Amino acid sequence: MGSIYLIRHGQASFGADDYDVLSATGIRQAEILGKHLAQLGVSFDRCLSGDLRRQRHTAQSALAQFGAAGLPAPEVETDPAFNEFDADAVIHALLPGLLAEEPGALDVLRNGAQNRAEFQRLFALLIGRWTAGEHDDNLTSWQSFVDTVRDGLERILTQADNRQNIAVFTSGGTITALLHLITGVPVNQAFELNWQIVNTSLNRLKFRGSDVTLASFNSYAHLELLKAPELITYR
Repeated sequence: MGSIYLIRHGQASFGADDYDVLSATGIRQAEILGKHLAQLGVSFDRCLSGDLRRQRHTAQSALAQFGAAGLPAPEVETDPAFNEFDADAVIHALLPGLLAEEPGALDVLRNGAQNRAEFQRLFALLIGRWTAGEHDDNLTSWQSFVDTVRDGLERILTQADNRQNIAVFTSGGTITALLHLITGVPVNQAFELNWQIVNTSLNRLKFRGSDVTLASFNSYAHLELLKAPELITYR
């Protein structure tokens, strides 16, 4: 059977003007991941990434460790099917409808880095409304996002043979959509898993032809082995 490694990007710049930039911790996480995979002797026949900067930078930083160890690594291909959903668009579209019951939501969401727990609670409420379709047609729907991710997976499977190892550097929402597609877990439960996905964690799919199964979820042993809790991040 072949394997697809779904790898979440390293820590981005939550609370900064541009979220789509790896933090210093995010770069280190990616380098640690690459070194760990090289030491294990994992090799990739293909490597794909969404076209977001944090995804591509994670791929490049991880794969550079293969080169440093004298091991081959494929060029990174980009496929926007593996981009994250537009969280800012979800917040902007659905926040007005939340303010009547959560009058402080605007301030919390504007200052998420200073209100992480409350930000997460409110964001989860908005995601629940988004996935339930409680929005107008100007916002990309959850189902449309899932369909895009499915198309990306099908492209990989069509081009792959059953002995290949393929890396996909992506984001938590994309991994959640794939969990939903592959395991049939309801979307609300899939997002409960989403909140647990660690930056640079490994999620492994096994495939034969068009048949795909989940083999492992949210492995971050490469970070745990260093016994440095500050490296284990979720946003």
